Amino acid sequence: MTEDRFAPFETQIDEAAALAVLRGATAGAEDGELFLERRRSEALVFDDGRLRTASYDASEGFGLRAVKGEVAGYAHSTEISEPALKRAAETARLAVGDGGGVMAPPPAGTNRHLYTDADPMADAGFGAKIDILAEIDAFTRGLDRRVVQVTASMAASHQEVFILRPEGGLVQDIRPMARLNISVIVEENGRRESGGHGGGGRFGLSSLIEPANWQPVAREALRIALVNLSAEPAPAGQFDVVLGPGWPGVLIHEAVGHGLEGDFNRKKSSAFAGLMGQQVAAKGVTILDDGTLPDRRGSITVDDEGTPSGRNVLIEDGVLVGYMQDRQNARLMGVPATGNGRRESFAHAPMPRMTNTYMLGGDADPKAILADLKDGIYAVGFGGGQVDITNGKFVFNCTEAYRVKNGVVGAAVKGATLIGDGPTALHRIRAIGNDMALDPGIGNCGKAGQWVPVGVGMPSLLIGGITVGGSAA
Repeated sequence: MTEDRFAPFETQIDEAAALAVLRGATAGAEDGELFLERRRSEALVFDDGRLRTASYDASEGFGLRAVKGEVAGYAHSTEISEPALKRAAETARLAVGDGGGVMAPPPAGTNRHLYTDADPMADAGFGAKIDILAEIDAFTRGLDRRVVQVTASMAASHQEVFILRPEGGLVQDIRPMARLNISVIVEENGRRESGGHGGGGRFGLSSLIEPANWQPVAREALRIALVNLSAEPAPAGQFDVVLGPGWPGVLIHEAVGHGLEGDFNRKKSSAFAGLMGQQVAAKGVTILDDGTLPDRRGSITVDDEGTPSGRNVLIEDGVLVGYMQDRQNARLMGVPATGNGRRESFAHAPMPRMTNTYMLGGDADPKAILADLKDGIYAVGFGGGQVDITNGKFVFNCTEAYRVKNGVVGAAVKGATLIGDGPTALHRIRAIGNDMALDPGIGNCGKAGQWVPVGVGMPSLLIGGITVGGSAA
């Protein structure tokens, strides 16, 4: 493997021969494709005053798929050659059986491009990257005498894909990614707390490694750590909760978004199955999945089946109006594909996945929303969370939260956990702020063992009656 342009049909396999094998594998099938990928990635972690890890990874290969009805045959290989392709075709062909299928129409084409083709890893040399991380470490330690440890990490990747379809259509997409994160541990009077901040997207490292970018990141990580240093134990019980804008949208992603993916609804395993056209949220709630936002972490020019990404409305004014679909589930449900067929790599088959999932803003002043909170929690930051797709029940850990009484934001609280279910929480939204914001570019989503980058977003929200786990009130 080299760092030259990925050109498998020029250097590894003849395009006509590959198409012939693909057509043989999908004869009598309803869909299928050949997905070829090369991905290179780099990650550096500067921890405890020195470079702790530095990694570089390069991989390439193909995945071949044949689909008929609910069955998909998939085979993959790290060897891009005609013999390997023929072996994969034998396996994928097993899903076709006796044939009889009619090939689905191909995806529509697009000339749109949402991000640069440039390799973000080339924006700085290896030595320069280490120097920048060391500078970040020294700067962050110098911000406050209570800082006892700093971890700064830098990561970038460059993914190149080709998607060949049986009718002969060929789609190429080049997907960059860059990210910078800073974590801080502070100590005072024997107590230690942490805070972190960062972000990135589908662009180069050059903007992230400028002091004008990373210095505010360092200050924000420190601010969160110092907030937690003075935090009191969180109360336990049922409270009204105000969620801050931006990254708290991960709650929408988990508690609502997964339940609106097409496969869960086709199989009727989602809490939202069978509710199309019904009121599933409070009036004013509009939720979208939008893969067309330029340079965003979750954006894709085309999905991993070759369908152009879309701006898909899922819930409109509280009414369920759409699901996220890949080609297979869309065909089985009799609806158009929405550009949400995604896969982690060539070694994985695509499935319906989110891109950038967010709630549109309303007309309420965020300050007025807090002023109306008589006794509750103001949750600004979230850590890990989990959800049960079948009933929408979720559990989320707050990384930054405050006690609010009579509209006054009081002491920070530590250990707050929000517990509820997505369908109920949607109906209990009482106010929607006019401050909708997207997250800084830090999201990853796991499903069926596959991970893909995603984005989230939301405005400030007031939700009534959420169970808060903490210490006794």
